Amino acid sequence: MIGMVKVCGLTDRDAVEAAVNAGVDAIGFVFAPSVRQVSPELAAELSDGCPAAVRRVAVMQHPAPDDWNNVCEIFKPNVLQTDAEDFVGLNIPADIECWPVIREGNIVDDVDLPKIFLYEGRHSGQGETVNWQQAARYAKRGRMILAGGLSADNVAAAIREVLPWGVDVSSAVESAPGKKNPEKIAAFVRAARSL
Repeated sequence: MIGMVKVCGLTDRDAVEAAVNAGVDAIGFVFAPSVRQVSPELAAELSDGCPAAVRRVAVMQHPAPDDWNNVCEIFKPNVLQTDAEDFVGLNIPADIECWPVIREGNIVDDVDLPKIFLYEGRHSGQGETVNWQQAARYAKRGRMILAGGLSADNVAAAIREVLPWGVDVSSAVESAPGKKNPEKIAAFVRAARSL
């Protein structure tokens, strides 16, 4: 049974409602340069009224402290997701979870991994599939959220092979770049929960 299903890169109310209705555990809003980038104000508006059980994730990459403080104050996320090295120097309240992004090729075998981490390809939001056999080794060392190249067609196979704690999807549930498709979201969540 998968512990975490996250849909990332939400940009409109229909997508947020589709994700919540499908039964996701987390919704991600991108604050880094991307076709999916939103403002803290829009993310706060879109996530307003979401069930408390659904984590609201601020997805950033190399944020300046002022940018993070702005997102934190306006959006009020439950989680900050950004590259592992970015957490140094940021003021993160104790009630906000930290999900470091670890990219394929950047893990040193004898170094401890974070308790929870997101594992993806070298470039976020590009649908890059990671090496599942390699990912399976790392999934044993912490609560891995597997990302990159997952879709309704392959997520069940990925879960069986990698045994991650969670899965994350973005581009595979879109009808156009940055525009989520409610039917694709529902199909992905069903497939991820099917095991």
